[in-house]
Formats: sequence, structure tokens, C-alpha cells
Amino acid sequence: MKQVILFAFLGLLLSCDDGDLQIETLNFDDSTIAFCGTATTASQVFFKINGDEALILTLEAGILKNEVSDGSLESAIPGNSKITYRIFSGTVSNTYFCSDIPPTSPTVVDEIEAIDGKVLVNTILLEDGITYQHTIQLSEISLVNENGSRITDLSINDFGVVTTTE
Repeated sequence: MKQVILFAFLGLLLSCDDGDLQIETLNFDDSTIAFCGTATTASQVFFKINGDEALILTLEAGILKNEVSDGSLESAIPGNSKITYRIFSGTVSNTYFCSDIPPTSPTVVDEIEAIDGKVLVNTILLEDGITYQHTIQLSEISLVNENGSRITDLSINDFGVVTTTE
């Protein structure tokens, strides 16, 4: 009887696999939107960094306009715009994204692209009469890793605010 219990215990122990990377939530609420250089209506790549993680937004060309929007301008993901989530081997900084030649460290450990969702952009003209404020929001974003696991709690609806001038 002791041998049966021992074999059952060993079988249970050996059948457990904790080596797969499981991402259940993304939290970029405390991260500010970043970009390289000065934001213009031609800017397309924006990112948020949280330690060794980054959320990268590549906007559809022309969605940022120096004109007041009547409601939200919408861009589909995937297709027109793109969201990429990356995990790095160490802490990442703006330099990683803004260098002409990316640094060799940290390296990308995992990368997941959104398979569904949309980007919403609302633009207003500020009181100075020359500065436009673009509020970028994400809606219904769905990320699925290579194992088919879906990220269930995506707390990144407000991606950030970018200002441009005429």
C-alpha cells in the first residue's frame, strides 16, 4: 500500500509543469506614455514601460490630426494599428526604443501582439489656439500568447495624452 501511495505521489509531482510563462494581467496604469523626439501628427510609435515590460503602440498613419475631432477616430487592431507587449531580460528604458541602434541588453524574452481591439483618438484644441491634445484610448484589446492563454485583465484603457502644435 505504501508503494502505491509513493508511486501516486511521484506521478503527481512529475506531472506538474511550472516552466511556462503565464501572463494573467498587464498593469501600465502608473506608466506614462513615451515617444522618441517631439510628438507630431506624423508620430506613430508610442510606448509605456513598467520595469522589464513594455507596451508598444504603433498608430495608423494620419490618425493624429491637428484638427478637433467630432467624437473618436477609430483604428482597428490588428490591421491599421498594432499593440505589442514585450517582456525583457532586465529593466528597459526609453533609450532602448529611441536609439538608432538598439542596445544589446536587455533582450526580449517574450513578445505578444494583440489579435483584436481598437485604438480611439479624441482631439481637442487647447486655449492657446495652436496646441492640439490627443487622448489615446484602447478598447477591447485581446492578447493571446503562443500557448493560447488569453490575458484576462487588461487595465490599459487610457493609453495616454499627446500634444502637437501647428
